[in-house]
Amino acid sequence: MKLIALVDGSIYAHSVCDLAAWAAPRIGAEVEILHVLGRRDTSESTDLSGSIRLGARSALLKELSDLDEQRAKLVAHRGRAILDDAREVLEKAGQEAVTTKLRHGDLLETVAEQEADAAFILIGKRGEAADFAKGHLGSNLERIVRSGARPVMVAARAFKPISKVLVAYDGGASSMRAVDHIARSPLYAGLSVTVVMVGAPGAAQNKALADAHAMLAAGGVQAETLGLSGQPETALGKLVEEQGFDMLVMGAYGNSRIRSLIIGSTTTEMIRSCKVPVVLIR
Repeated sequence: MKLIALVDGSIYAHSVCDLAAWAAPRIGAEVEILHVLGRRDTSESTDLSGSIRLGARSALLKELSDLDEQRAKLVAHRGRAILDDAREVLEKAGQEAVTTKLRHGDLLETVAEQEADAAFILIGKRGEAADFAKGHLGSNLERIVRSGARPVMVAARAFKPISKVLVAYDGGASSMRAVDHIARSPLYAGLSVTVVMVGAPGAAQNKALADAHAMLAAGGVQAETLGLSGQPETALGKLVEEQGFDMLVMGAYGNSRIRSLIIGSTTTEMIRSCKVPVVLIR
């Protein structure tokens, strides 16, 4: 079993590695650090020869070809340096079983090829343009969540030790799978777990929370339950901040007919605003 930690040159890469170093020994997994060089990274040649006379054109094309080759080598060298830095972070954190892989091609295709024996896919909230996209999620994150078969662990900007876990529950299939995931995974052993449901208080909410509590108890997880009124995006973020939760676990999609088409709006908002890691279960 392994964790796949996706790293790039962003400020989130260090946090991804710290999160992997925390999670791997809890589930007895090795860490596979993966950096993917996209097609744009390795080939970006442009025909600038225009109407230049034949001899000069040949020389120019040769020079452009040499520049493309040099650029490809530099990009690959940078990728290996990113992997070396990530390995160093993990090894300093005490994680011994670490492998690195540099791949060329499409990120989703590469992850699909590698994830068969993976317990989690780890990725940063944003990519290398993080400082310029603070109000947006990374495009690769959204693509991975939509297409991946494994739970996705989204690293925040900075990592801190995890002891309190909040589970966002809405009674839908995705959130039920999230609860079942916690009940079965050793990742959450010994952690304080609270299941929260935001919506109209009443018998339906109480029953849904009781069902979630029973599912966790069957897996040996003693959890607290909490019902809140209000809008999920606001109430959940406030709860995480005020009660000092260190991780949020939730279904990737809300209880909606269009959940298979887009990431649920609550999910998107929570990833965007929360300053703690978020585990997404499809």
